Amino acid sequence: MSRILLLNKPFGVLSQFTGEPGQRTLAECVTEKGVYAAGRLDADSEGLLLLTDGGALQHRLADPRHKQVKVYLAQVEGLVTPESLARLQAPLDLGDFVTQPCRAREVAEPSWLWPRTPPIRERKAIPTSWLRIELREGKNRQVRRMTAKVGLPTLRLIREAIGEWSLGDLQPGEWRVG
Repeated sequence: MSRILLLNKPFGVLSQFTGEPGQRTLAECVTEKGVYAAGRLDADSEGLLLLTDGGALQHRLADPRHKQVKVYLAQVEGLVTPESLARLQAPLDLGDFVTQPCRAREVAEPSWLWPRTPPIRERKAIPTSWLRIELREGKNRQVRRMTAKVGLPTLRLIREAIGEWSLGDLQPGEWRVG
């Protein structure tokens, strides 16, 4: 039986165990041997990353054809409008592909949120908002590209859940067996 580990990937850490000198990798968080990331999360994104020791399971978890729902919390620059939400939820042409419809809604800043190191840039004259976005795909930098396309650049991005697995109370760098 394959194992699944749930990791709260910290900001600035690559979704792999090796990197160039000076790059932060999963090796600083996960001491288990023989596990590999099932999917990716950009170094400048935080949150849930699944790891497994089973190649078939890794493929199933990462393969877009299996359509695991991924839930993201995005802190964006600017105020969310009904128009920006409607555009996010509809197919959105990002140039190299058109997104599938998704769910998006404005939410309050999560009360359980940990501080980010380094903190996001803040501008006194420009407010920020939070979005909860649910996708069944997950192309490279998709959420960031989607929010930018509708005029709400992403300042902070946290993956909260993938399918049946969620962060729960994991703090950055912590992991548990799923």
